[in-house]
Amino acid sequence: MTVNLDDLVSAAQRGDQDALEGVVRGIQDRVHHLAMRMLVNPEDALEATQEILILVITKLSTFQGDSAFHTWVYRVAANYLLSARKMLDRDQGPSFEMFRADLENGLVAAPATSAEDVVMLNELRISCTMAMLLCLDLKHRLAYVLGDILELDHGDAAGILGISKANYRKRLSRGRAEVVAFTSRNCGLANAAAKCTCPRRLPAATALGRVRPGNIAYALVGAPAYGDVLSKVRKVEGALKTLKLQTATPQFKSPEDLSVRISRIVGGA
Repeated sequence: MTVNLDDLVSAAQRGDQDALEGVVRGIQDRVHHLAMRMLVNPEDALEATQEILILVITKLSTFQGDSAFHTWVYRVAANYLLSARKMLDRDQGPSFEMFRADLENGLVAAPATSAEDVVMLNELRISCTMAMLLCLDLKHRLAYVLGDILELDHGDAAGILGISKANYRKRLSRGRAEVVAFTSRNCGLANAAAKCTCPRRLPAATALGRVRPGNIAYALVGAPAYGDVLSKVRKVEGALKTLKLQTATPQFKSPEDLSVRISRIVGGA
């Protein structure tokens, strides 16, 4: 029998340990997906996921049901991602200009891709489009992820960030404009005339360890195939190309079931 998450939350607030673990299981994948889209690095994302889940559980008694539980969880996550000292110290992302220069370094003039390269091209495609968002500061990155990646209602996203809907729309618009402008000029998937294409970039990315054969972190089960994405992106116009690329990723489920660990940490076991 499937147990409703709201029922689990109520039971967990009354002290039911099994329900507490059920709450963690019910939200850990959403939290991890948000952390991956914000941080890109799998190790950093898993660490952030655990810390956010601990915050959720320790603050669970304060949830009054004034919003959907998932919205409240995102609010806790947003506060962590925007204010935790670890996040602020870690947020030294490149500028868009630095990212462009890196992409154009070591491009192969006449790439020769093999059947074995198909997965690695997809790994590179996804990791690159995700890493691009690191060029945005935390506030604009989170606004972009909530709005264009997670497709949350603007009112809900504004509430999660604790700002007015008008201010949220401005923040989203600015972040989106920067990502669209960069993608339109520099990504070979969106612009056939761009210098950098995944086949031209793959040898250098492999040599630099940006993608690692045999260690797939991004092109997971459920990720759209490279060729399919290329075909779909070429059929749409303008800003939709960027949106297609940024949403053509798998759902990054938590690689571990953190429920027992979190309940023990919070319970002091």
